[in-house]
Amino acid sequence: MIHTGVGSWPGVDMAAAVRLTLGELLDEAYLPELPARGPGAAIIGRTCGMLTGLSVDLQPQGWRLIEGTGLAQRRARRLLRDDLDLLEEHGQGYQGRLRVTLAGPLTLAASVELPRGGAALRDRGATRDLRDAQAEAAVWLAGEATRRLPAAEVLVQVDEPMLGAVRRGSVPTASGLNRLPAWDDQDVSAHLAPVRQRLAGAGLGAGRTLVHSCAPDPGVAAILAAGFDGVGLDAGLIDNPDEIGVALETGHVLHLGVAPTFPVDRVPRVDDLVRTALGVLRPLELGPAVTDRVVLAPACGLAGWRTGPATELLRRLGRAVPLIVEELSR
Repeated sequence: MIHTGVGSWPGVDMAAAVRLTLGELLDEAYLPELPARGPGAAIIGRTCGMLTGLSVDLQPQGWRLIEGTGLAQRRARRLLRDDLDLLEEHGQGYQGRLRVTLAGPLTLAASVELPRGGAALRDRGATRDLRDAQAEAAVWLAGEATRRLPAAEVLVQVDEPMLGAVRRGSVPTASGLNRLPAWDDQDVSAHLAPVRQRLAGAGLGAGRTLVHSCAPDPGVAAILAAGFDGVGLDAGLIDNPDEIGVALETGHVLHLGVAPTFPVDRVPRVDDLVRTALGVLRPLELGPAVTDRVVLAPACGLAGWRTGPATELLRRLGRAVPLIVEELSR
């Protein structure tokens, strides 16, 4: 068992954030997001900056597909390239696992608007186009990280905070008066599978892809049926423990979000982290055999925190790991 972070991080100093995550997370670091720098640095904007073949710009309502080239999209792309330069500069010699993150295709389609308004999710053609562009972006991002840190084992995390809303049919229409139709698990799996297949075709083999969602009802079975190697979940929102047990028994990885991120700056005691993890894992009765497939993490990103408490949270997760392994071994 190891520990890691999730995605967003406090502040605007990317060099400091990269140094901190690489220094604190020796087994599985990640390239953080710093949303405080502006929309192009948050998960949707950063992903829009990676897209090729689709033009997106920032409108008062949010990110929107457009004709031509979007100024905000170009800025987001430059910002990400600068972030990757900093990763290369400060990560020389890093030999652990390194996770890079981008928005998932369904979250992207639920968050990016069509040219005339309304979520792209309401148009299956636009949703597929975004999915295909997102898959290429994932391959590009993994390739850039590998090129810059060749000693690292690069993993790809696909963030799907809107996946539960898509499955429940709670994504609003443009007017806000109605909701878009729900997607069933078969539709979700069929839509996500090409992303995993594209990553596999680019050389990301078993154990190197993860779908993370810190929202309710992500549909673990649908994610794994699409071929992804693991899931990241908020421990407090797990409503179907049997799905977690099946996932671990079949060799999948679980990023277990044992540390609540709200209210901000409230760092749980190590004992509380241990208790939360054991509350999920003990009832599965899988014993210590699963510990090499469980990664402790915050429940969600830490963008709203201050750097000091966020750093302390990572350290307490690290101290919780051996205690959990010991308890499961009894």
